[in-house]
Amino acid sequence: MTASGGATGHPTEPAESSPWNVPNALTAIRCVLVPVFAWMLLAHPAEAGWRVGATLVFAVAILTDFVDGYLARRYDIVTKFGKLADPIADKALTGMAFIGLSIIGELPWWITAIILVREWGITLMRFLVLRYGVMAANRGGKIKTVLQAVALILYLLPLPVTGPLHWLAVIVMGAAFLVTVVTGLDYVREAVRLRRRATSATR
Repeated sequence: MTASGGATGHPTEPAESSPWNVPNALTAIRCVLVPVFAWMLLAHPAEAGWRVGATLVFAVAILTDFVDGYLARRYDIVTKFGKLADPIADKALTGMAFIGLSIIGELPWWITAIILVREWGITLMRFLVLRYGVMAANRGGKIKTVLQAVALILYLLPLPVTGPLHWLAVIVMGAAFLVTVVTGLDYVREAVRLRRRATSATR
């Protein structure tokens, strides 16, 4: 018997935690907040009070993403539900924000389209390459997440169309778009490397 596994000496898989835990509860809350946020944003997009409310709901929802990720890493909480639902909840929330802003005419559709293709495409690709290995989130991906969150909050707020805050929102959104595209290409390269290593190891 080895310290890392059973009698054969092979390392054991990490024990799966109970699905009833705080990170999963936060993920579920985030899923519930997506339609609430969408309704608040699209119901009265020109009214400042509704925009502030929608921004607060989005901010709370995106905060649950950071908190549940921290807790899952801190306490080594791994569940099948979390691995599946967490990225879906994240992409649903930010995707709804991008789509909503384009619907109300405050963000060009081409930006939304490129970002959504990248986000959902990379998420699908990460699931498909699991047979070859796990693509962990890199530092660029984490920076992308923060930039998108800040940019979306700035765009969701009822800011005047001129002035320093408006241009700050434009600059942060531009940076988020650029980092989103670049990190997407990095993930594609990593997926290709994983596949090549896995196939060469089986020859």
